[in-house]
Amino acid sequence: MCSVIGVQVLDFLMIYNHQIAPQDLLRLDREHVWHPYTDFTNPGLITPVTRAQGVELHLADGNVLIDGMSSWWAAVHGYNHPVLNQAITDQLGKLAHVMFAGITHEPAVKLAATLARITPQGLNKVFFSDSGSVAVEIALKMAVQYWHAQGQAQRTMFLTLKRGYHGDTFGAMSVCDPHSGMHHLFHHTLTHHLFAEAPSCGFDEPFQESHIAKFAQLIQQHRQKIAAVILEPIVQGAGGMRFYSPDYLRRVRELCDKHEILLIVDEIATGFGRTGKLFASEHAEISPDIMCLGKALSGGYITLAATLCNDKVSNGIASGDNPAFMHGPTYMANPLACAVANASIELLLSSNWQERVAAIGQQMRNELAPCKDFSYVKDVRTLGAIGVVELHEPVNTAQLMPLFIEQGVWVRPFGHIIYLMPPFIINPEQLSRLTSAVLKVVATLAE
Repeated sequence: MCSVIGVQVLDFLMIYNHQIAPQDLLRLDREHVWHPYTDFTNPGLITPVTRAQGVELHLADGNVLIDGMSSWWAAVHGYNHPVLNQAITDQLGKLAHVMFAGITHEPAVKLAATLARITPQGLNKVFFSDSGSVAVEIALKMAVQYWHAQGQAQRTMFLTLKRGYHGDTFGAMSVCDPHSGMHHLFHHTLTHHLFAEAPSCGFDEPFQESHIAKFAQLIQQHRQKIAAVILEPIVQGAGGMRFYSPDYLRRVRELCDKHEILLIVDEIATGFGRTGKLFASEHAEISPDIMCLGKALSGGYITLAATLCNDKVSNGIASGDNPAFMHGPTYMANPLACAVANASIELLLSSNWQERVAAIGQQMRNELAPCKDFSYVKDVRTLGAIGVVELHEPVNTAQLMPLFIEQGVWVRPFGHIIYLMPPFIINPEQLSRLTSAVLKVVATLAE
């Protein structure tokens, strides 16, 4: 029996050590691969990509698509960038991975020092992990352990905003919108926290105290049980690409200070220039107690995340009966990921990224504006390098994806939203292809 299995395995390896034919690739994918947020039995359109260069995705069938998603907002420098490639290559010849318990290495130390320097003031302690969801889990644990160390173990609840999204693991899901969010199916299994109404004041709209009245009421009412407030600063991403006033975020910081509650900001999607500021918190000129980073941290090369905190949190945890922070991902501070993150940050900060992001935003604002003429379009808005067309009714992603591919672009709508988050290196002609495709596809919805 064993010999038969061995022969089968050997035959498989002999066949598939060579490049897989496109038809076999899709067949094997359908048989074995479960893609995110899909029905395994009916996954919809699956597009084989053979290589990527700049802002282009090269498909197995020879077609080339302009990427409007930055690989879920991570690949801010585009693909196959020589500087980032070299950083990976150089580090690979030295150290690919080593456990981070009792060991350190230059890429991690350099990255931590850099993050402490470029993030809002006071965030000088860095805990690495390997995904945004885990970075949020770590932030929640930090807050709970902090209060436990202060003799206030009853503080285990979190106050957050409806329409928010913070990840797919159970702790992260518990602070996502339990009713309108993508994880409502699991609501009955999750720890229940406090949810305030999503901010109703747009980014450029005048802020009124009534906009935050219910939030203020909740924080006042439950202040003895709340460990922290957690929110996405300025942009609620997967909850609908909603932009809200910096004054709202500023008032959240003031209320947290007033009631002695920690503030966690989730900058996984907004960090590293996407909103026009290096970090979205800068729009409100606030510094949180804890910050979560991911996605663009490594330029879209290798999964990497970080949770930063200030001295108040780190010293507070250290003062407790159990001073060790109880978390330790196996691949935390992976040297390859840290090396490419260092290169990505240096590449970003040494470029004219502010001008690039502003130009991308202005061009999207001008070229997406005609979408407003359709009655079924609710809103068209931009912020930094984010362009959003919001519809009154949910879109059929499976129906629209082939239409975008026909236009030579990669755009993946969700919910009521068709949006663009292109790499910062995109040129005006390439961006026009994206905006033109969005306009054409939106126009088809009238048919």
